[in-house]
This record gives sequence, structure tokens and C-alpha cells, in this order.
Amino acid sequence: MMTGYWIALAAAAAQVPVATFDWVDYRGADATDRVAITADQYRNPILKGFYPDPGITRVGRDYYLVNSTFAWFPGIPVFHSRDMVTWRQIGNAIDRADQLDFATLGLSRGVFAPTIAHHAGTFYIINTCVDCGGNFIVTARDPKGPWSKPVWLPTLAGGIDPSLFFDDDGSAWIVNNGAPEGTPRYDGHRAIWAQRFDAKTMTATGPRTVLIDGGIRPQDRPVWIEGPHIFKRDGWYYLTCAEGGTSVNHSQVVLRSRRPDGPYAIDPANPVLTQRDLPATRANPVTSAGHADFVTAPDGTWWAVFLATRPYAGDFYNIGRETFLLPVTWTDGWPRILPPRTPIPLVATRPVAARDPAAPPTSGAFGWREEFDAAALPMTWMMMRQPAARWYRTGDGMLRLTPRTQWLSDKANPSFLARRQQHLDATVTTRVRFAPRSGDRAGLAAVQNDDFWYAIAVARGAAGRVVRLSLRAGADDPAAGRVLAEAALPATGAVDLRIAAEGARYRFGYAVGGKWRALGEAQDATPLSTAKAGGFVGTMIGPFAESAR
Repeated sequence: MMTGYWIALAAAAAQVPVATFDWVDYRGADATDRVAITADQYRNPILKGFYPDPGITRVGRDYYLVNSTFAWFPGIPVFHSRDMVTWRQIGNAIDRADQLDFATLGLSRGVFAPTIAHHAGTFYIINTCVDCGGNFIVTARDPKGPWSKPVWLPTLAGGIDPSLFFDDDGSAWIVNNGAPEGTPRYDGHRAIWAQRFDAKTMTATGPRTVLIDGGIRPQDRPVWIEGPHIFKRDGWYYLTCAEGGTSVNHSQVVLRSRRPDGPYAIDPANPVLTQRDLPATRANPVTSAGHADFVTAPDGTWWAVFLATRPYAGDFYNIGRETFLLPVTWTDGWPRILPPRTPIPLVATRPVAARDPAAPPTSGAFGWREEFDAAALPMTWMMMRQPAARWYRTGDGMLRLTPRTQWLSDKANPSFLARRQQHLDATVTTRVRFAPRSGDRAGLAAVQNDDFWYAIAVARGAAGRVVRLSLRAGADDPAAGRVLAEAALPATGAVDLRIAAEGARYRFGYAVGGKWRALGEAQDATPLSTAKAGGFVGTMIGPFAESAR
């Protein structure tokens, strides 16, 4: 017997032509991936593509890592590793529509900078849902989930980037970025605050204390002290924070104290990580490094995960901020990630630990192919904001998308399923079967946000089916984008579509019967860069379907 949902879907399908996709294929390899490495080395970044703001914890020999996803759904991926290099996604902490509401948010709002901790058999992810509730904690006994509904932390109102620290005696503290005491002295003036946390009642309690006001050199008017973490070593409490904003002036600083609530002394060698002191003209630059989290390995070595970017020119990058890994050394009781004026290495020596050779690759050159054989999509697939209804179906080697009047430009939840562009040089292909009416289209989209995207799609032209390339490069462009190129198609049959990223360019193509043809000229990639589109996310590519208004 058909459920009410499937009856409704069948009725809708009778009126609107459904778009079917046979597969989606991704192949990516950057120039730096051609450098050979040995068995005891690994490549940076360890998580390529839109995986910013890493938070990490270790339980026994197992590492767990989380990242920001903003208003993409499902949110906050949870990764597992035994070696900090090979990562397997095991869950999403925000995977139910009743947990948080992203429905009307910009794509760079939503969940910011999660951190993960473990204590007494429970995992904690503490986070901020910007414009959708504030600071909260979700918990799970198993990091794969299910994760709880949010428990809100109203005393942190106005703050972001909370982190949870459990001391040796079981007491706990929350540290977070918040407004400074009194009136801010300048734009970007923030402070780091600490407050006790009661794990039994799941509340922040007691007085809130300012640990840093402005940054390590207040006289220089430092901006955006954020992403704080506390960890303990040899009786010292270390406070590490990002400073300078998440662009090219990003850095990581460290302070220490004999008490978790301070006062904290500043490491005289700060910052312990930055790339802002290097020439912008260097080859294969890694920039904007910061937002680090520290972790110890079972052998006693220390490591840091952090975000950075890989521009293809200037400060232009499309794939978002990525997760990197480097060892931490200690000098006179202070941690060091990199000496000044030292480029982040793209190849480094691996931690000595077990590996997961069956895990899907997340660094170096790699590819994947989705055949849509299973009834559920792999957890790496995402959509813009959480759905109000189910508009897709997988299984039998096919993805079926119901075209709807929610378009890519609508700041809504369109019929669009996507995965991250993870390389500067990457090719995504699909095969689509679609009989569009006037105003309908279905194909592949590369989306930075609602106002900045490319789409290559099967649509209806004046004389029949066409393949059409469109660009939206700002809110002033038409909602359906500007048409850049168009070509006639046979009246029926499958069409293969291709998006090829080549650093600063995208190329688009189509094939009928196996013969590939270019659609339009090579296109400027910078409309999908953070520098032009703004925000904190990265380009997502995948199949979409839209119906006439």
C-alpha cells in the first residue's frame, strides 16, 4: 500500500516531468598531487574542499573530528580516524529537521565552528547556530549518532565559537568568543570569555570571566580573537585562539595559566601559526591558516588540525577552507606549529599509528562515482537547508528529482543534491533523462550560494529541447541566471553533462551518444570564489531540477 507521501509524490510526478540521473562521477587531481610521497608521508590538506573550522578529540586510540557546514544539511559531519590522516565520515550531528531550523537562512549562517569533546562515556558537540537559536550542545553515547536535540546555553548570548574543556577532576569549562566588556573600541574588537559548565544539568553556571580582551597585543587593535580551546599539559592550562580574521591575516596564538579561568600569560613567540608573513607571489600558496585545535597521540606526540586555503590566484579560491594537519613541538613550555615565515608543507611525515586502507580518500588525487543503487544517499551528499518534504528518490541505479518552483536562487530548499568540489582541478559528469516543459530545467549546478552559481541543464527552448549554460553572479542577475550559451538537443533521450574546474576557469560540455561537445567558451571561475561571492562556504556541485513558476 502506498503511503500518503508516495501518493502525493506520484500525483506531482503525473503533472511535472521527473528528472532522472543514472550516475554522478567526480575526478580530481591538483598539480601538487603529482609529487610522489613515501609510505611514511601524508598530504595536506587531510580533508580537501569545504571542511573548515576543525575540532578534534581522541578517545583511546580513536580520533573524532567535526567541521562547520553553516546552512547546508545535513550539518556538522563527524569523522573517525586511527591515524589523523585517513578519515572516514561516520555521521552527521545535525541530520533531523527538528534539531535546528535553517529554512530561511543565508548559506553562510547556521552552524559555525563546532568542537567535540568526550567525558565519562558521552560525546559532546558544542556549537553556535547563528540566526537560529544561539549557542547549544548536542550529545551522543555513540559518535555515529543519533545526536540529541540541542540544549541551549542562553548565558552565552551574543557569543560564537564555544569550546568545552573537562579538567582532570571532572569539572568543566566553556570558553567562547563574545563582545568585550563595555563598548567595543573598534570594528572586530572581541573578547574570549570563560564560564563553568555543569554536565549533569547541561548548563553554564557561575560568573563569566574575560580571559583575553581584543587579542595578544591590544595596542595594535587586533580583530576577531575567536575559536578558543583550553588544553592541559604539565600542570599548565593552555588557551589557544585564532586571531586576525579568517582571511589572509589569520593566525593562531597561545597563552597559559595555572588556572583555567586565568590570568593568562602570553607566549612571547606568538603567533605559533600564520602564513601572513610570506610573499603572496610564492608558488602553490597556502594562506589564511588558523583556527587550530590541539590533540595528543597515544605515543605522547602533539598535533594540530587547522583550517587554511589554497588560492588559484591572488586571494581567489572556490573550494572553501580546508582541514590541515601538522605536528606540534614544545620549546620552553610553549607549543610551536610552524616557525615564522615558513610555508605550510603539502607533504609531511605521518603519525605512527594504524591506518584505514578501506576509507574513502579525502586528500591527494581521487575520484568517486555514485550509481544511486541504495535507497539512501551516502552521508557526504548535502542540500541547501533542511527539507520540508522529500523531493528525491534513489535506488535501482537511478536518482529521481522532482522539479519544483524552489529555484537555486530562492534562499530555500531547491531540488538540488550536491557534494563538495575538493580540487582546484576537477571534473564532474552525469547522465540525465528529462522532458522539460517551458520554464523547466534539470542538470548539473556548481553553487557557491543562492546568488553565485553556474548551471548546465536540459531545458525547453523556442524550437524544442536544448542544453543551456547559465550564470548568476550577484543578486542583481535574473533568478534563472544569465544565459551564456545554448545548443539544440534531440527531442528525446539521455544527455551527458560535464563541469570541469581548471583553477581560474570552468569549462562546460555535453554529449549525446558519447560525443562530447563544448558548451560556450571557458568561463571565469571567480564568481564562485569566496572573494567575490562572500561568506564562509565552498563550491558544491551536483544534480538539480527546477519547474516553471
